[in-house]
Amino acid sequence: MTQSEQPAGVPDAAEVLRSTGDVAYEWRLDTDALRWSGDVASLFGVTAAGDIASGRGFAQKVGAQDGQSRHDAINQASHGDTGGGVPYQVQYAFRRADGETTWLEDTGRWFAGSDGKPVRALGAVRAINERHEREQALLRLAKFDALTGEMNRVHFTEVLGAQLDEALRFRNSLGFLLVAVDHLANLNESYGFDVAEDVIAQVAKRIRARLRGKDFLGRFSGNKFGIILTACTAEELAVAADRLLAGVRDETIATAAGPVAVTVTIGGLTAPRHARTVPEILSRVQDALHAARRKRHGSFAPYRPNIERDAFRRDSVHATDEIVAALNERRIELAYEPVVETKSRKVAFYECLMRVRRPDGRIAHANEIIPVAERVGLMRMLDYRVLELVVTELAAAPGLMASVNVSPASTVDPDWWSGLGAMLRANSSAAARLIIEITETAAIHDVDDARGFVTRVKDLGCRIAIDDFGAGHTSFRNLRKLGVDIVKIDGAFVQNIVKSSDDRAFVQTLVDLSRRLGLKTVAEWVQDEEAARLLADWGCDYLQGALLGLASEARPWLKDHAATA
Repeated sequence: MTQSEQPAGVPDAAEVLRSTGDVAYEWRLDTDALRWSGDVASLFGVTAAGDIASGRGFAQKVGAQDGQSRHDAINQASHGDTGGGVPYQVQYAFRRADGETTWLEDTGRWFAGSDGKPVRALGAVRAINERHEREQALLRLAKFDALTGEMNRVHFTEVLGAQLDEALRFRNSLGFLLVAVDHLANLNESYGFDVAEDVIAQVAKRIRARLRGKDFLGRFSGNKFGIILTACTAEELAVAADRLLAGVRDETIATAAGPVAVTVTIGGLTAPRHARTVPEILSRVQDALHAARRKRHGSFAPYRPNIERDAFRRDSVHATDEIVAALNERRIELAYEPVVETKSRKVAFYECLMRVRRPDGRIAHANEIIPVAERVGLMRMLDYRVLELVVTELAAAPGLMASVNVSPASTVDPDWWSGLGAMLRANSSAAARLIIEITETAAIHDVDDARGFVTRVKDLGCRIAIDDFGAGHTSFRNLRKLGVDIVKIDGAFVQNIVKSSDDRAFVQTLVDLSRRLGLKTVAEWVQDEEAARLLADWGCDYLQGALLGLASEARPWLKDHAATA
């Protein structure tokens, strides 16, 4: 179809090229002839089209380091032409005759000859300077810290991995320093965040000025910098650390708020002597930094192996795996310890205690699991599972009254709260028969938070008991402020009331004051009848301990129900 035969209103190819600024081309690879259409002079800045009339001539104006060339894209294609041609797209920088550089996007399709090799390519080229600048800016943001201009943690860790591989391959040694700006929180508080950020940026410059050209610097976290010292011995590591300490410390830093005195603390190690993987380097250099801080802020400490610490961490990892496996495999179980009315000795409720059944069938008690779970941050998950089990028992046994302990971490956990609410909505009769126990030490940590916890639990229809009362320092004023229903007296005071006059006076006073405040009392660790008689005389409401029955995995209320049926 000729131009005169085109439908009205449909632009021809030349008009489209003029309006977009793009240029089109045909490249004959067999002859290397390159024919152009469009405003070639404006796009390429050439005075004579003959300068780019061949593939070779055009390629001479494209730097190999600026991106993949069109020739590479065509000749290195991963698949051949099956009849419809093979598409390609590349970006590269073209050096114009005026010395400026234009970034180009080259999109086309090549076609093979009878031998299957590329013989002809058709395509279009357009300028993408602004887009390329945006892409480069995004790439820089992905790899470099905006405040300091140094590598960010992700990119720095990649470089560390590459340098460690090289050191291992060539049996060399590298040094790693973790540099922390001291008292950053005080800087934020005293001068404001802007000044603190200015300090961080200037510390980065001081560190950079004292590094060798072959070393690497990155911002590890808010106030920490990581430094990779290539080909570095332990002695050289200490020398470099001392140089950095002095470089930051010896002169104040000028800021908008005036001169600010700054120090840094440094931990360091050499690899692969003290670490053979990137995670080991990052973990152990943190240990070295903590050691330096314990010694003195503004000092350096090299990593020193610690057999006990490493064993402790291995045990923590093992314990974490064991607890998670027990949760996933539904090996968390309950044991039930009776709490009886002092006068009648009838069961008032059962305290539900956590047990973990190990893979070999042995039972681990709560006092074996809870300290480890709290240390590794898994107590909230255990609390939630135990709560599920208790509510399930309450739903299955309408006559059951039960209490369950809640760790301090769970009292402020929104997921625990939402879970409790959902369970009680699904089992509406359970709330009135459920007692939530919190320890006294948790209550006194933040009385206002504890009071909010108590209020929310009561709003759901449950009762609240404060456990181990007397072990901490909660005043009766705070006890009244908390609004709990039951006080469980710490068994450490109860177990010796027969022999100890001090313990007798203490427990009797607690019982008397609790009664005056309208609170029910439970005496824990009751071991003999004489102690039970004293507690009854003083007006203690409930007893719990070996005398009344130890915790058991059996469900005793089922037997009681069967006997009365």
